[in-house]
Amino acid sequence: MDIKSDKKKEVISPQNMTFQKVNIRFGEFIVLMAMMMSLTALAIDAMLPALSIIGTDLGVKNANDNQLIISSLFFGLAIGQLFYGPLSDSKGRKLPLYWGLIVFLIGSVISICSTSLVLMLTGRVIQGFGLASPRTVSLAMIRDQFEGREMARVMSFVMMIFIFVPIIAPSLGQLILLISNWKTIFISFILMAILILLWFSLRMHETLPKDKRVPFSFNRIFKAVSEIFHNRIAMTYMLTAGFISSPFIAFLNSSQQIFQVQYNLGKQFPLYFAFIALTVGVASFFNGKMVIIYGMQKMIKSAVFTLVLIALFFLIITSQISGDVSLWMTMLYLVMTIFCIGILFGNLNSLAMQPLGHIAGIGSAIIGAISTFISVSFGTLISMQYNGTVFPLVIGFLVFGSISMCLIFWVESKR
Repeated sequence: MDIKSDKKKEVISPQNMTFQKVNIRFGEFIVLMAMMMSLTALAIDAMLPALSIIGTDLGVKNANDNQLIISSLFFGLAIGQLFYGPLSDSKGRKLPLYWGLIVFLIGSVISICSTSLVLMLTGRVIQGFGLASPRTVSLAMIRDQFEGREMARVMSFVMMIFIFVPIIAPSLGQLILLISNWKTIFISFILMAILILLWFSLRMHETLPKDKRVPFSFNRIFKAVSEIFHNRIAMTYMLTAGFISSPFIAFLNSSQQIFQVQYNLGKQFPLYFAFIALTVGVASFFNGKMVIIYGMQKMIKSAVFTLVLIALFFLIITSQISGDVSLWMTMLYLVMTIFCIGILFGNLNSLAMQPLGHIAGIGSAIIGAISTFISVSFGTLISMQYNGTVFPLVIGFLVFGSISMCLIFWVESKR
């Protein structure tokens, strides 16, 4: 469907979603936003098969320390969002994206040249700092043009496309390891970033007009933080997003050890990880259809209640089993749990951003930064408890799922 050149917002879909003057089709916009978000997933998941190899090359003695190669990127991501959010409100959405991708390229080069775990983690933090730009800018651009259930629907479509990267990323990393070494994985990140940079610069329009931009100031950041902290809805769903993501981060950190070491799957690990990642895509597609009918609150309540119930049931069942839990039982548990996570992701972010349309850029930055700090801190704590079994991970889902459920039901009771 062609979009006419007009200064007014126009209807571009049967669902009456509005969109500003563009030189890009709606479908292409969805794909581009998904690719911008997926660069983070690529920088995480493609590394998973290589963690033990990198640890060996860098002289890491404790296998659990290899998980920091994943966690460190999230820390950089959290810090960067506080910077790029306000910057995108003052300079527009496009310029901060260019700067962020350049920073990401620098971090990738440092990681390639690393000879110690400390230098590797430094490069990964810088990578994460740069990745905060496409993450923050894409969310702000979506929020610039959509709100409410339509925003949740757009986010679901973006997530549905985005999920193909986590599905194939570990296989890509494994394939690279078969023909080259782990440094080539970082080269693939560089190529992906350059592709996004060129595509975005040539095709994407600016969604924040100059008359709506505000000067960068720390005072404005403090005011925005204060507004979010005093907004019950934004604050609650921001905390919930952080808590519910904590055990998911722990799963990412420890997945290589669970599948390659605990279950001795070796090179088959990417296939099992891809199957679990596909579950998030299915959940996002399901949510995109159901959220219009039932609303975000009902979808979130159902998903988090199911997540807690599954974790409790799994612990009860496995406590009666002598010996190790079988692979098929672990896979069944993870698939059902990650399906619930897939429903929660887009809805929680959309609900947290719903009352912040007037500060979309800085709002998404603060919410993203704080929720990421929470999730990576607790997620790393959970994953570092890995002891050769999945029980620390399952307990993490039970505890933080329960906390999230209490927060969700509390804030809904106050409406």
